Amino acid sequence: MKRLLLPILLLNFSFASFDARIYEIAPRLKAKMIEGNTWKEGCPVAINDLRYLRLTYHDFEGKDQVGELIVHREIAPEMVEIMQELYAMGYPIRQMRLISDFKGNDWQSIEADNTSAFNCRKATGSKKWSKHAYGKAIDINPLENPYISRKGKISHQASLQYRKRQHRTNTPEDWAVLLADDPATKLFKSYGYRWGGDWRYTKDYQHFAK
Repeated sequence: MKRLLLPILLLNFSFASFDARIYEIAPRLKAKMIEGNTWKEGCPVAINDLRYLRLTYHDFEGKDQVGELIVHREIAPEMVEIMQELYAMGYPIRQMRLISDFKGNDWQSIEADNTSAFNCRKATGSKKWSKHAYGKAIDINPLENPYISRKGKISHQASLQYRKRQHRTNTPEDWAVLLADDPATKLFKSYGYRWGGDWRYTKDYQHFAK
């Protein structure tokens, strides 16, 4: 993955093997976001109110990787804390790339089972801004934790096997499934995030929003 020049390091966190860094949005990264169709003038959050995070996570092969997220500056430190706790509990993440790598296309990001946060877009099936457009939402392992419409439709073929919400196979894919009583789900809720798995009609099991 091509890395960007990062001239302004705001905070650095290190806990044993876990490492995280918070940066302001550098001009080169801003340009990538504009080119990648994830931010433009008129978005509901100013570029100066966003932060770029680089974080250690466990992938599905049990290896340490460095992921990227963009979130609102107000939640950047707590997102680092959450990711550190996910790392400590061994929760696996398939990959964590900026959605600019997918040209802002949420469908393609989901197809890649990509964990992502900021994306200046409207909410699914709505004309209102998504919480992602404010940098205050994250989608985690979206294939294992699908969006299910009010009519029960799942758009991504690879997610059909996860319609029934349970742990079954003791594999990384199975560990990635988020259930109401799972430590990862409770962790986000303890920080005040609302979970799409609690929605009354549609379900969005990947989605946590502040």
